[in-house]
Amino acid sequence: MQVVLYILISLLLLGLVAAVSGWYRYRHMPAEEPMVNPVDMECCGQHEVCEKESLLAALSKQIEYYNDEELDRFRGRRSDEYSSDETEEFRDILYTMRSDEVAGWVRSLQLRAVELPEDIRDEVLMIVGERRQ
Repeated sequence: MQVVLYILISLLLLGLVAAVSGWYRYRHMPAEEPMVNPVDMECCGQHEVCEKESLLAALSKQIEYYNDEELDRFRGRRSDEYSSDETEEFRDILYTMRSDEVAGWVRSLQLRAVELPEDIRDEVLMIVGERRQ
């Protein structure tokens, strides 16, 4: 009976150590650069949406800044953790750029591990969608 108790306590301690180390790694380790597959610069015409303009098709690993270097301080923050003032900062940058730059800006933020605030995602998708039509 004591052996079973020792095994259960050991398993609980092991689970606790795993949970704490996973939480620590998630919170304190820097985000890794995402894997990017370069695509051809010309559209082949075989896709409904051209990969050249897709938000998910990162054309290169080189990060291009859109006069938004200050947003790098949000690296690793989740999209639901922004205050209203921080969301307005993203919105100000979004509405000061040309509509043809928005997809590249979002791609740049993705490469920099900066998530868009949830409040402006729909606005970004609307601008990119209008640009594609």
